[in-house]
Amino acid sequence: MMLPPTPRVLFLRQLVAAIRRDAPAGRVAVAVDGGRIGGTAFADDLAAVFREAGADAFRASLAGFHTSRAYRTRLGPETPQSHYRDAYDLVALRRVLLDPFRLGGSAGFQTAAFDEARDQPVEARWLTAGPDAVLVVDGEFPLRPSLRGDWNASVLLVNIPQPEAYVEDAHPREHATFLVDESDPAQPRWAPR
Repeated sequence: MMLPPTPRVLFLRQLVAAIRRDAPAGRVAVAVDGGRIGGTAFADDLAAVFREAGADAFRASLAGFHTSRAYRTRLGPETPQSHYRDAYDLVALRRVLLDPFRLGGSAGFQTAAFDEARDQPVEARWLTAGPDAVLVVDGEFPLRPSLRGDWNASVLLVNIPQPEAYVEDAHPREHATFLVDESDPAQPRWAPR
């Protein structure tokens, strides 16, 4: 299905073409760093444009890989530093999503493992995908040093403020593949380095 050629869709088509230039075949994992709330709509639309181009595109959010409230507050009230350090279960993210997605074939993967609002694990829902599938993951901190190598491409929405602990440790602007200014969501544009 062809999407209407709005300025947003035209921009996202350019982004998909740029990602596909670097990864023309095989499974592709793309991170959208939009902070805690900023990247979901962008990632949803990016996945839709990948689908328009014929890709089997899947969506996930780092929010589906939170740690429990008890774990996050085991040393006292949550601070910006402890949130950066402890809010996400990166082991589960790799074990049930990133590693099996990359394996291809009939390996099943899950797009979420934990429901932060209910503060409990989610029921496993295993998915499979074709050999050239695309996974678009949005959320906070996807460009932290321990995750950088897990993405074929990454998009940093530069108009979203980032926590100081993350910026100091990860330098996301320097490590993102693409910088996008989405100050006007209807007309995103490339941001300078």
